[in-house]
Amino acid sequence: MQFTRAEEYGILGVIYLAGQNDEQIVPLSEIAEARDIPEKFLAKIFQNLTKTGIVKSHRGVKGGFSLSKNPESITVRDVVEAIQGPYHLIRCLHDSNCCDKYDYCPIRAVLEEAEIQLLEVFESYTIASLLSWEKQRRPAKMR
Repeated sequence: MQFTRAEEYGILGVIYLAGQNDEQIVPLSEIAEARDIPEKFLAKIFQNLTKTGIVKSHRGVKGGFSLSKNPESITVRDVVEAIQGPYHLIRCLHDSNCCDKYDYCPIRAVLEEAEIQLLEVFESYTIASLLSWEKQRRPAKMR
C-alpha cells in the first residue's frame, strides 16, 4: 500500500483552502504554486473534490475554489475517498470472489485489521487539525 500523489496533493490543497479567510475564493493557480503541485494534475483532483462536496468551484474571471464545509468536519478519510473512492488496502478484503482462499487466508486477517486501524487514523485527523499542526511547525519566515 502506498499513499498516492493525488491523495497527498488533494489533502495539501484542501489544507491550503482551510488556511484562507472564510469562504474566500482561491484560484487553482495560487493553490498549485503555494503547494508546488502541477496545476493540471491539481485540476483533476479538485474535480473529484468538487463532485463530492468538499470544495466549491466558482466560475468566472474571479473564479477558483473555496471549502464547502467547515475544516473541522472534513477528515483525511473524506479527502482520500473523494479522490480514489472507498479505501481498501487490497481488493480481496471486500470481494470474496477474488480468491478461492478468501475464507481461510491468514494474510487477509492481518490486512483486514490493518485497514480498520488505518481508516480510524484517517478519520481521527481533520483538515483543521492538520492546518494547525502545519502552522505550528512551519518556519517563521514562511508564515
